[in-house]
Amino acid sequence: MDDQTNNKDYIVAPSPTEDVVAPAKPPRARVEDAVDPDEAPAETMSEKLERKRDYLEGFLQQKPEGLKAGEPGGDLYEAVVAALKEIYDPEIPVNIYDLGLIYGVEVDDESSVTVTMTLTTPHCPVAETMPGEVELRAASVPGVRDAEVNLVWDPPWGPDKMTDEARLELGML
Repeated sequence: MDDQTNNKDYIVAPSPTEDVVAPAKPPRARVEDAVDPDEAPAETMSEKLERKRDYLEGFLQQKPEGLKAGEPGGDLYEAVVAALKEIYDPEIPVNIYDLGLIYGVEVDDESSVTVTMTLTTPHCPVAETMPGEVELRAASVPGVRDAEVNLVWDPPWGPDKMTDEARLELGML
């Protein structure tokens, strides 16, 4: 025989006269094999219901470790955002934060707050009073030393800046 016939890339089926031994079947998995009922503690119905609670509940309520109060997610930052969510646009029944009028909230190391915001239009009827109200609300949060509002027009406000909650409230979803 030459080398070409010995180097085959295929498997030849056995001849009908050849005895073929089938491989042994693996044993079937059984529940009794996985859990020993003598060692497993008996679980009452109330324990089963307790276990079925939302497993993410504690995880979602947990604050990240090593977070400063003025960083997003920090206590002071979140308190300022909550205060801003209490201010509603007089023409649109949505708070100014969800409406997308607040572009940024910065809390420095001395607990001074700077809020960067815009209005829906430069000719908004509350253009003179809204920035002052935002400044008062931010400054009234316990722990805030002082607050300042920067009113900007660039980028201009548009409906795309609204949160999904605001769009839903206004029937835009």
